[in-house]
Amino acid sequence: MSLLCRSTVVGTLPVLHLSGDLDLGSLPAMHGAVTQIVTAHPGKLIAIDLDGVAVLDDAGLGVLLGAAGRAREASGDLVLVCSSQRFRARFERSGLARAIEVRDRLTP
Repeated sequence: MSLLCRSTVVGTLPVLHLSGDLDLGSLPAMHGAVTQIVTAHPGKLIAIDLDGVAVLDDAGLGVLLGAAGRAREASGDLVLVCSSQRFRARFERSGLARAIEVRDRLTP
């Protein structure tokens, strides 16, 4: 399964909704989508909604860290939205949850 990326705005919060597999094969699509939303909303908090993601490998974790870095370079920040306890536990184990705020639901 490939990765589908869709940008919306919820209230005033720019959101990148992901569905599919966030893995090594989807890095180019994810990189392009993150670059586009950060460029369109510099200096803003951006949310990445992971609730449609089925697979998240180590490359996917790396691209999420890179996305946070790009948002911060543009004077903004990034938050992850993830209700999956399996993924949230992985974020804790890997240390990603210390680098990026993780919310269980999308709130503007």
